[in-house]
Amino acid sequence: MAGIDSLQELLAALSHPTALIELALLAVCLGVAWLVSTRLRPAGDEPGIWFGQRGFDGALFPILALGLAVLARLMVRGHLLGQVPVAVFQLAVPVLASLALIRVSVRVLHAAFPASALVRALERTLSWGVWIGTVLWITGLLPVVLGEMEAVSWKIGGAPVTLRSLVEGALTAVAVLLLMLWLSASIESRLLRATTVNLSVRKIAANATRAALLVIGLLVALSAAGIPLGALGVLGGAVGVGIGLGLQKLAANYVSGFVILAERSLRIGDVVKVDNFEGRITDISTRYTVIRAANGRESIVPNELLITQRVENCSFADPKVAMTTLVQVAYGTDLDALMPRLVAAMATVPRVLADPGPSVQLSTFAADGLELTLVFWIADMENGQGNVRSAVNLAVLRTLNEAGVEIPFPQRVMHTLGAGD
Repeated sequence: MAGIDSLQELLAALSHPTALIELALLAVCLGVAWLVSTRLRPAGDEPGIWFGQRGFDGALFPILALGLAVLARLMVRGHLLGQVPVAVFQLAVPVLASLALIRVSVRVLHAAFPASALVRALERTLSWGVWIGTVLWITGLLPVVLGEMEAVSWKIGGAPVTLRSLVEGALTAVAVLLLMLWLSASIESRLLRATTVNLSVRKIAANATRAALLVIGLLVALSAAGIPLGALGVLGGAVGVGIGLGLQKLAANYVSGFVILAERSLRIGDVVKVDNFEGRITDISTRYTVIRAANGRESIVPNELLITQRVENCSFADPKVAMTTLVQVAYGTDLDALMPRLVAAMATVPRVLADPGPSVQLSTFAADGLELTLVFWIADMENGQGNVRSAVNLAVLRTLNEAGVEIPFPQRVMHTLGAGD
C-alpha cells in the first residue's frame, strides 16, 4: 500500500502547475550538459569513456546532467517553490542516475574488452537490472522489496546470510571490478600512446598493470561480497591442481607472453616466419601473438610455440634485408658498361637503401643468355616485398630498353638428317 500511495502522490504532483517550471529547468540542465560534453570533446580523438563518439554518448553527459538536476532540485525545493512538492525532478533524478550508471558500466566494459561478444549480453543484463531498480525506486516499492529480501536468510559455514546482503555484496563487487577495469583501461591507453618508450616495453607494462589491478579488484570485491579471504587458500590449491592437470598449456602461454615481451626477442613490427607462415607481428597479447601476412591473412600463434620452436626474425638485430631478382641478357652484351647502369637504376627506387647499396652479379652462363643476379637492400620489410621488387624490375627493364640490350628467349637449333645419313 505504501508503494501505491507514493505513486498516487507523484501523479498528483505532476499535475501541479509548478511542474512546468521543473520541466523548463530540466531542459536547461540537459541542454547545458549536452553543450559542455560536445564542446569539451577533443577534436579527432578516438572514442573514450567520457566523451564517446559524438560527445553526448559518453559517460560525461549523463553524469553532468545528473549533477545539474540535483542542484536544480535543491533550488526548487528550498528557494523557489517552498513547500510545493517536487515531481518532475523526482522522476528525472533516478532516471539520470540509472542512465549514468549504465553508460559508465558499458563504456568501461567496451574499453576493457573491445572485441568481446560477452559484453553485449552483459550490457543487456546490466541495463535491465538497473531499470528495474529505478522503477522500484520511483514507485516506492524498493524498501518493501529490500525488506522481503532481508527476511530470506540461511546459514553458510555457521554464519547467518540474508538474500539482501548477498545481492548488495554482489553489486559492490561488480562496482569494484568496474572501477579496476576503468583504471586499467585508462592506464593502458596512456602507456600505449607514449612514444618515448619501446612498444614492447609499453605492452608488457600495460599487461602487467591490468593483471595487477584485476587481482587487487578481485580481492576487494570478494571481501566486499562477504567472502573471507582466508578461504582463498583452498581456492588457490584447487587452481594449482587445475593448472597441473589441464591448464598447464594456458598457463605456459601466459608466462611465455610475458617472457617474449620482457626479453624483446620478438617485437611488434618485426617480420617473422613461424611454421612456414611469414608476416609482420601486429600484436602480442598475454596468450597469443598475431602475425599478419602481406596478403592480409592473419595467424594467431600461441606464445608457447614462439618460445619452444624455431622462429625466423628478419628484423631482430638489423631491419635491413637483402632481396634479389634475376634477369638474362644476350651473349655478347657489354656487361662492363651495362652493370653500372643497372646499379644506378636500382638506386633510383625510393625504398632501396644506399648503404648497403645495390649490386649486380653474373651468376651463371645459362643456355639462352647470361643470367644476372640483382641484389638490393630494404629496411622496411613490413611494407611488402612484391611492390619493391616490381619497382626494381621496372627500373631495370627501362634501362635495358634504353641501352638496346636484348632479353633472350629460348632458342633451339634443329638438325635435319637426310635419308642417306
